[in-house]
Amino acid sequence: MNCMSNSKISPKIIAIIPARGGSKGLPGKNIIPLGGKPLIAHSIETAKKSKLIERVIVTTDDEEIADVAREYGAEVPFIRPAELAQDDTPPDPVLKHTLQFLEEKEGIKPEIIVWLEPPCPFRTPEEIDEAVVLLQNDPEADSLRSVIEPFQNPFKSWTIDGKYLKPLIDIKGQALHTGPRQKTAKTYWQNGTIFLLRYDTIMKKGNFFGDKILPYIMSSDCFMDIDKKEDLELAEWYLKKIQKDGK
Repeated sequence: MNCMSNSKISPKIIAIIPARGGSKGLPGKNIIPLGGKPLIAHSIETAKKSKLIERVIVTTDDEEIADVAREYGAEVPFIRPAELAQDDTPPDPVLKHTLQFLEEKEGIKPEIIVWLEPPCPFRTPEEIDEAVVLLQNDPEADSLRSVIEPFQNPFKSWTIDGKYLKPLIDIKGQALHTGPRQKTAKTYWQNGTIFLLRYDTIMKKGNFFGDKILPYIMSSDCFMDIDKKEDLELAEWYLKKIQKDGK
């Protein structure tokens, strides 16, 4: 059951959705329409349908985004300071700011934070809950992140050093870039769809993921990071496809 009260009993699991207003690649990205509703609404609605998430909180520096978030049922307990909403602001201080606010104003410390980024909208409540249970069942894990099988083998990737190619992954004595794919380690690509971490990971260890990160392996279809017009067009197509397929 989703709990929207300001109870002093700390919720075990909360969702935090970051949504700043200064997108450059796609202006107004977080509230741009996707499938007839603002982009951020997809993440809010999915979080609210979770059986394990108790509160859904949006951190934003933008009043319009805040209004939209509240309209779709999220809490927006503060407007994020401008210095925490720059192009190069990492997630760590944004998350710390939110958790410090909740502790100072409400006296709560959630056990697990579900971090949902609006540009990656294709996730289900069931996937979120499954990921939460994975983290709950591994007390040594600091965090969890969703991954997919990569579209390209990173062992076949190159950088340019000066004017010559250099293998991206260069292990002495092993010509991995010329060997068969089957001889290289299985790799995964972070798809940005689901991030989970424990309260102590960010507040005591001081970083977003800690040392031990659990994988949550998703279908390669679940790769969508909306950052420009072409991404939005592809997302519209994919949304219609999954709606037609009844997923």
